[in-house]
Amino acid sequence: MAQHGRRKEKQKSARKPIWLAIFFIVAWLGIGGTTGPLFGKLSSVQQNDSSGFLPSSAESTKAGELATKFVDQDTSVLPALIVFTGDVNESTLGALNAFAQNLGNVPVPESDGKTLKDFIAQGSQIFPIPSQDGKAAIMSVPLDDSVLASPLANNEPALPVIVEVLRAQAEAVGGFETHVTGIGGILADLFDSFGTIDTSLLGTTLIVVAIILIFVYRSPFLWFIPLLCSVWALAVGGGVVYLLAKNDIIKLDGQSQGILSVLVIGAATDYALLLIARYREELHHYDSRFTAMRVALKGVFEPILASGLTVIAGLLVLSLSDLAQVRGLGPVSAIGILAAQLVMLTLLPAILVLVGRWIFWPRIPRHDDVDEKLTGVWNKVANTVGKNPRRTWITTSAMLLAALAFATQLNTNGLSQTDAFTGNPDSVVGLEKLAEHFPAGQGDPTVIVAPKDDLGMLTTALSGAPGVSSVTPTLTGMAIPGMPTPEIKYVDGLVRLEVTLDKQADSVEAQDYIPGIREVAHEVSPTSLVGGSTAVSYDLQQANKRDRNLIIPVALLVIGIILALLLRSLLAPILLMATTVLSFGATLGICHLVFTHVFDFKGTDGSFPLFAFVFLVALGIDYNIFLMTRIREEAIKLGTRPGILKGVTVTGGVITSAGVVLAATFAVLGTLPLVFLVELGFAVAFGVLLDTIIVRSLLVPALSYDIGAKIWWPSKLGKTEEPLVLAK
Repeated sequence: MAQHGRRKEKQKSARKPIWLAIFFIVAWLGIGGTTGPLFGKLSSVQQNDSSGFLPSSAESTKAGELATKFVDQDTSVLPALIVFTGDVNESTLGALNAFAQNLGNVPVPESDGKTLKDFIAQGSQIFPIPSQDGKAAIMSVPLDDSVLASPLANNEPALPVIVEVLRAQAEAVGGFETHVTGIGGILADLFDSFGTIDTSLLGTTLIVVAIILIFVYRSPFLWFIPLLCSVWALAVGGGVVYLLAKNDIIKLDGQSQGILSVLVIGAATDYALLLIARYREELHHYDSRFTAMRVALKGVFEPILASGLTVIAGLLVLSLSDLAQVRGLGPVSAIGILAAQLVMLTLLPAILVLVGRWIFWPRIPRHDDVDEKLTGVWNKVANTVGKNPRRTWITTSAMLLAALAFATQLNTNGLSQTDAFTGNPDSVVGLEKLAEHFPAGQGDPTVIVAPKDDLGMLTTALSGAPGVSSVTPTLTGMAIPGMPTPEIKYVDGLVRLEVTLDKQADSVEAQDYIPGIREVAHEVSPTSLVGGSTAVSYDLQQANKRDRNLIIPVALLVIGIILALLLRSLLAPILLMATTVLSFGATLGICHLVFTHVFDFKGTDGSFPLFAFVFLVALGIDYNIFLMTRIREEAIKLGTRPGILKGVTVTGGVITSAGVVLAATFAVLGTLPLVFLVELGFAVAFGVLLDTIIVRSLLVPALSYDIGAKIWWPSKLGKTEEPLVLAK
């Protein structure tokens, strides 16, 4: 009877965790069912126009606001430039004029019966402009930006479709090689590049993670559960981001969406690996899987929470940026990390305890009190660290310092739009053809707005400025050959000048002209403002430099505080931060060598060092958190030095697996045709592996072992110094 009563009491105690697990599964099914469809619409709320991300205080922003007064229509214009290369004579010029006159009547697919005329700025005149060598002509099609802001009937962005129509119509003229470029063409190609993010990128990421999980778990079943939970976390986070972006609470661009996908899948899988490894360990010590899960959650809750808070804090520091594009990435990614934490600490444990031990087949953990992690390769690594700690940390530090020496040579001056693609899209080819037959900056001039009384002196001064090919004022109408020349247009006592540069407007060389042009303009006309797309790019680079100088120190401070609270120590956080920053610098050095000599990239975007820092430091600290929290747990029982050896041994496999997963997910960014994302993917993937294999496995344990119990200063934790004998 007593045995029967104990059995009934045991069954009764098991009911509560079973129902709790069912509750979490049903709740997440409901949440995911709501947010999942919204995640599929993320691309429809992207904003990829970089000019809109500058602060209002930027000179190019102020110039742009005043320049709109000289445009007849009330809406902003996005010019698409059609480049025709071939013999331009009386006959072909007539064909181009006929093309221009009929262009507005061309229907646009998925637009509810609209034609190109509905997307072209009202009152615009479209006509060909021949080159002086008679071998090319250009035609500017001013698109109405306000109309383009609304998606088409199929909920896809309008700009790529409009540009595709322009390309198809231009090709039909005959006798010319045609390309559509300019701001409109380049942005359309960017949209096309980002359009693969919610399909091919996510699919590739999931396949890569699935393969790694199958290899790690060597089980035909277990890998599917963490992968499913990762997708659920992405659907939840992405759905929330969609709602916020749709209501203009946060900004989302294609770059942020791509990073969101790989970051959430990678981080969520890392958390899953940590939890499942600890759960498997506890299943050897407890007969009840519910008890094993409760103990496992107690062991991993603090490091997962601290890890997530560290990443979130590092990302939210991006809110200090002057650039809306950078500010937007912070909350977008932070929402994804928060979703990953919540799902992996609730849904994943619920599924695991319900399915039971069989999910680990064929290596099912039994209640036998066997610690299977105290043998193998990580036992050997730990013993190596324990035998030669000083030699280990000196050698690894020297290697990292050698790589760090190349970091100063990394070119962070930005990329031209023609160098921003890994391939050769039509807009890039069009810019190259344009430069062969026209002044390189024609079609996208630098714009200067100044008092009309300064027009004469300003024109004379600017004509002699470095890089300037021509200076012309905005006229009251189009200057058409054979017709009277229109008068200069004045608005509110201001005049607008168009400065054509001798370099492509999107190039780094053209950006280098902007400081000199501004100096000349301000000297002659102190209240003048210099804008245009080249000035916008220059101001973006200056804002990136300002952001780096502010955000990196603040992020280090915030992350350091979180580590101090987690480890109840001041010395240990300093050690972890120093080694992680050293690893970051070494990664930048390797990036310089690879980008220059392997990928043959022209440089990096100005925001690359900041993004690489935030992800590498925040994510690199993760693995040190996983290691040091376990070391602290073991140090309480064994002492600091024995705790270090056991901590390295028992966490080595899972942390390395987590690093490989995260590195692989970011490496998938390399499949996109954009140089910035390829560079960021390589930097994070390489840096995470460096942190996982060298810094976390050798440098940090060796330094900590050499320092001993003082690592916990001012705490007196872990004074026991007896060596721990690990299995051979």
